[in-house]
Amino acid sequence: MLVERASDDTAVILYTSGTTGKPKGAELTHANLDGNAAVTRETLIEIGPDDVVMGCLPLFHVFGLTCGLTASVQAGSCLTLIPRFDGAKALEVIERDGVTVFEGVPTMYSAMLHATGDADLTTIRACICGGAPMPVELLRSFEETFDCVILEGYGLSESSPVACFNHPRIERKPGTIGVPVRDVSLRVIDDGGRGVPTGEVGEIVIKGPNVMKGYWDLPEATAETIVDGWLRTGDLAVCDEDGYFTIVDRKKDMIIRGGYNVYPREIEEVIYEHPAVAETAVVGVPHPDLGEDVAAAVALKPGATATAEEIRDFVKERVAPYKYPRHVWITDELPKGPTGKLLRRAVRTLRSTAPSPSPA
Repeated sequence: MLVERASDDTAVILYTSGTTGKPKGAELTHANLDGNAAVTRETLIEIGPDDVVMGCLPLFHVFGLTCGLTASVQAGSCLTLIPRFDGAKALEVIERDGVTVFEGVPTMYSAMLHATGDADLTTIRACICGGAPMPVELLRSFEETFDCVILEGYGLSESSPVACFNHPRIERKPGTIGVPVRDVSLRVIDDGGRGVPTGEVGEIVIKGPNVMKGYWDLPEATAETIVDGWLRTGDLAVCDEDGYFTIVDRKKDMIIRGGYNVYPREIEEVIYEHPAVAETAVVGVPHPDLGEDVAAAVALKPGATATAEEIRDFVKERVAPYKYPRHVWITDELPKGPTGKLLRRAVRTLRSTAPSPSPA
């Protein structure tokens, strides 16, 4: 039986990851998904029937659903999948299937970079990264190792997801999320909803045909998130004079140490410069006098060695005195969700069972 559907009818309800709170069901319409997949296919990764796209994200995640499955179906491309992500297996499948476009989150690029064995990735013409900010050092190392280009973008479940991207046919700025995609507008605002000057930190808001219908059965949460048609993301960013946006951090993840703002991503970028570091997550921990202190969990590259004190001193030499992590602990791996994103709340729990040097 054929049932007609309108473009503004709900197509899927995708639950947010809940990395910073209780998951909410984002209602995405047929127009949301169809339009965002078309933008992805036509202007971002420019795929066609001759392409082989590798989607390593689960199809219940908006990145995998829109940019992987839906865009590939629209283009008539081949989509190759693996049931569970593994860096070495991903490299094997890329070579086996002649993958031309790879899509993944930063932790996947890290896993492939540090996987053992050789792989021929010469068929790859583009790598797409989203889901979380890509550390610049990781981006550069991956591109140098595999001789390819990573294009980083930005979005969330509530924006179907792609809102901003380093487009392939204009200047790429590593470390940024690029410029807004077709028909979408981005602004950076202060707590009062006013736009902030160029180069100053504020919250990203999004407006366009990619913005969700609302949260399923949560009218109050919807009204708080979509204000005058603008989707409030909770992500802090700056916009430069060329209109390129750079994510600073999640608003909820910002650490306030003795009245000073510390953005975890800035400290993580420095830690990634240490040659022994594979992954890191910086979080705030309670402090009786300062309110919060800076802490870092670190996973090392296979075969690498480094002490917590060495990592702490490495960062101390490169950032302002109030920013470096007083607490550092080394762990075998960092906790991740089903899409490969680092779970900061779990990192805080991890700290309670891991040894740490005395803060300095």
